[in-house]
Amino acid sequence: MTMRIPLASPDITEAEIEAVTAVMRTNTLSLGPKLEEFESLLAASHQVPHAIAVSSGTAALHLAIRTLNLGVGDEVIVPSFTFIAVANAVCYERATPVFVDIDASTLNINPACVEAAITSRTRAIIIVHTFGIPADIDALMSIARKHKLAVIEDACEAIGAIYKGQPVGTFGDISTFAFYPNKQITTGEGGAVLCNDQKLANRIRALRNQGRYLSNDWFQHSEIGYNYRLSEIACALGIVQLNRLPSILAKRAEVAATYDAFLISNPSIIRPSLQLPQRTISWFVYVVRLRSEYTSLQRDRLIAILQQQGIACGRYFAPIHHQPAYANHPSAKQAHLPVTDSVAERTIALPFFNRLSPAQTQEIAEAVADVVAQLSKLN
Repeated sequence: MTMRIPLASPDITEAEIEAVTAVMRTNTLSLGPKLEEFESLLAASHQVPHAIAVSSGTAALHLAIRTLNLGVGDEVIVPSFTFIAVANAVCYERATPVFVDIDASTLNINPACVEAAITSRTRAIIIVHTFGIPADIDALMSIARKHKLAVIEDACEAIGAIYKGQPVGTFGDISTFAFYPNKQITTGEGGAVLCNDQKLANRIRALRNQGRYLSNDWFQHSEIGYNYRLSEIACALGIVQLNRLPSILAKRAEVAATYDAFLISNPSIIRPSLQLPQRTISWFVYVVRLRSEYTSLQRDRLIAILQQQGIACGRYFAPIHHQPAYANHPSAKQAHLPVTDSVAERTIALPFFNRLSPAQTQEIAEAVADVVAQLSKLN
C-alpha cells in the first residue's frame, strides 16, 4: 500500500545530487579523497582523533565487538528495546548478549539493571542512545569503570545529540553511527566507528578492508577481515549531509515541537519529552505511547487504521528477546524485563522527517485522536 505520508523520508537537495554526480565523473569510486574528507569531518565534529566510515551501522557494531576481542564466554550487556543489530553483532563473535531493562521515561538502558546483571563473565556494555535521546552516561560510565568493563556507545540513532555539553559517541571506548535513509543524515547505506585509540583505529580500518593494514600491499592480509568499505559516492553524499546537520536537526526539533503542541491535549497519549536536563536530543523518530489501560491489540488496531488512511506508522521496537531469531537463546529465555515488555506493547512511531509540514502533522495528530477515541469506547 502506498502511503500519502511516509514514515520517513531523506532530505536530499541539489547540493547532494551535484556532489554525487561529481564523484561519478572521476576514476575513483572507492577508498579515495571523499572517504578521507568524510572521516575527517566526522572526527572533527565529535572532537575525536579517529573516524572510520563503514558500510552500515551494523558493520560498525560488528567491528567494535571484534576489535575489543569480545568472544566465546564473554557477556555483553545490552538493552532488548532496540534494533536487533545490537544483539546480532554480539552473536556474530559468539559472545553472549545479556538483556537488561530500560528506564520508563527515556527508554534508555537502566543503570541499576546494568549493575544487577554484571557477572564474572561480563566484559562490556553497549549503551544505546535510543531514538536520539542521550542515555544516563555518567551513571553507566561509573559502573563500567567500577567493574573494568569496555563501553561501546551505539549512537546510530543519535548523531548530534549532546550530553552535558559533549557530543554522544565520545564517552566510550568505541562508538558507532549509522546513516541509513531514515536517519538524521544519510549516505544511502553506511555507518562509522569513532574512537580515541590509535591501535583500535588501525585495526578497525584493516578489518573493514579485508584485513589489510596500511603497511600491507593490496594482496597481503594480516588477519581475517571483511568488505565493510563505504563508497566514494556514499561519502560525497555524507559530506554534504554532515555539513547540513545543524539545520537538519533544527528542522527535526521543530517537527517534534509541532507534534507536541497538537498532541498535548490528548490524555491517552504519552508524548516523548522535548527537553531533558543537561541533554540535547537529536530527533531520530517521534514515538508516542498509549497509556497502560490500552493493549497491544488496540495499538496494532490504531496502526492498521492509520495505514488505511495512508498514514505510515509502526511499532518501535519489538523487543529483541521476543524475536523469533532469539526464541531459543538462553539469554532471551532468562530475560525478565517488565518495563521493556510494557512499553513495547504500546509504542507507535508516527511519520517523522525534516519536511513534514505543520498541516500534515496536524492531520496525523487528529487522526490519532479520532482512532484512540474509538478504541477507548471498546475498553
